[in-house]
Amino acid sequence: MRVTAVLVAYNRRELLRESLEALAAQSRPVDRLVVVDNASTDGSDAVAAELLEAWGAQARFVRLTENTGGAGGFAVGIAAAVVEDDVDWVWVMDDDTVPGPDALAGALAAHERYRETGQDDLAVMGSRVVWTDGEDHPMNTPKAKIRADADERRRAAEVGAMEIRSISFVSAFLRAARVREVGLPIADYFLWNDDFEFSARLLRGARGLYVPGSVVTHKTAKRGSSDADPGARFYYEVRNKLWVFRRSRALAPWEKLLYSAATARRWLRTFRASADRAQLRECLRRGWRDGWTHAPRPSRVVLRDAGVPVDAMIEVERMSKLGSR
Repeated sequence: MRVTAVLVAYNRRELLRESLEALAAQSRPVDRLVVVDNASTDGSDAVAAELLEAWGAQARFVRLTENTGGAGGFAVGIAAAVVEDDVDWVWVMDDDTVPGPDALAGALAAHERYRETGQDDLAVMGSRVVWTDGEDHPMNTPKAKIRADADERRRAAEVGAMEIRSISFVSAFLRAARVREVGLPIADYFLWNDDFEFSARLLRGARGLYVPGSVVTHKTAKRGSSDADPGARFYYEVRNKLWVFRRSRALAPWEKLLYSAATARRWLRTFRASADRAQLRECLRRGWRDGWTHAPRPSRVVLRDAGVPVDAMIEVERMSKLGSR
């Protein structure tokens, strides 16, 4: 199995350094590395250039000319990864993700054991994500797949894993063949729910695992969930969730109903805990309006003036035709 790691960076140069050093120290080496810098202004590009020199031809640095958000950065990085025909897994993460030394080895070992239990229909894997205190990070805690059948539960249990329906981009392993079949993340999401939509789209009709034997540290400023007083970013939560429920083919109709109810409860908790409810109300108003009146633009439109390399842009164009926009 050949693995290309994709790391998206934006204005966190010291965390970027730590993440890149951890990738270089994997007990099972990464085969290739793609670093996408989202037009950072803090010298992250210099850190990347310094550390990627030791990788030689195994590494690729893509510096975008504008900040396309996590969604755009991952769309570009994944496109650049699957340009290579021999890649089997694309391992994605942000620059505040520090993989443990056996993060890659643990995921691949779980996949190998899974292959021995039956058909190799695994499309996505996700690591165990902890905070700096070693406890599970509530922002990235996976949930078991609803209505998983007995065979799914049995096969996951046999390899010490759990079946999942979606996963965050904080250390997700994406099967390259499935990406080529389904498409890329939707760049116009910019922030939030791009990973939910994309991983759920990859997993519709396929299988995914949460692998506790693959561990990474998510070095956020504090240990908390993303709905804890999100401020102005709540706009993207509202707009993008509506886009998922109304326009994405990632979820079945019954799943959209369940997730919609869960989202309403989540938003209620967010309002109750907020110190600035007026801001959240304005974000809700604008996000609700835009989620209903606009569709996400095709990624080829969002990214065409962002400095995307030609070969990656060709992949974006090709996979936009798959319906991933």
